[in-house]
Amino acid sequence: MDSEKLLIIGCGDLGRRLAQFSAERSVAITGMRRRIQNAPACATIRYVRGDYTRLTDLKAVISEGYERVLLCPTPSERSDHGYRQGYVQLCQNLVRAYDDLPAPKRVILVSSTSVYGQTDGSWVNETSLTQPQRFSGQRLLEAEEVLRHSGLPVVVARPAGLYGPGRERLITRVLDGAVRASGAFTNRMHIDDAARALDHLLYEVAEPAAIYLLSDGQAPTQGEVVHWLAGQLGAPEPTTEEPDSLNKRVDNRRLLATGFEFIYRSFQAGFTTVIQR
Repeated sequence: MDSEKLLIIGCGDLGRRLAQFSAERSVAITGMRRRIQNAPACATIRYVRGDYTRLTDLKAVISEGYERVLLCPTPSERSDHGYRQGYVQLCQNLVRAYDDLPAPKRVILVSSTSVYGQTDGSWVNETSLTQPQRFSGQRLLEAEEVLRHSGLPVVVARPAGLYGPGRERLITRVLDGAVRASGAFTNRMHIDDAARALDHLLYEVAEPAAIYLLSDGQAPTQGEVVHWLAGQLGAPEPTTEEPDSLNKRVDNRRLLATGFEFIYRSFQAGFTTVIQR
């Protein structure tokens, strides 16, 4: 039997980790990137160069035929234009590219929990009101809508803040004494668990829902996290400040109901491995 083909559009660190967790599957993985000279090394990924904001580039790659497509885009710049180009334009191009091509079995868009603008510390789930306060969440929601009305078999994955090896900014800020503690709730997921969850949604869930929230479900306050990190690192105790406007807790029960199992069920477990490395 021929291998199934998976296309990862915007294949960076998250895509590389997914490929590693998918190594035991009979899957041929192609990673599309704007630049491949600095692509993360992975023996199971065939990298191809292409700008997914250009329809011709995207269609040339998609025309090779893929059963499953994972969209892991990044904005070209941290601005409204960058997010519109990186997410909305990509999704528009994807829909147009499939106008005269057979649809894949599954398309997953990696979005974000930033589409929620709740400020009252309430729990949010896949059916909660989405009213993003910032341009990043607004453009992500717009990209989701493009795919939702496309007729393609789309699943939207909305991860909370990803951390892990290579994503150690909070640890650095704690060590530098540059972080403040607040009572706002925070939501996280270790990047290895996020990659495993995407693999799970791509292959293990026969009839997926339209949206899944990816978070460890713990939702500690920001103060709890940074005080714990300071204790583990022997760093100065952070000073306290009032929480900013965004304040929510992410419910992961829909993901758990699919049978997904975490490696890191808490920020303590996940950050411990990062500190030890």
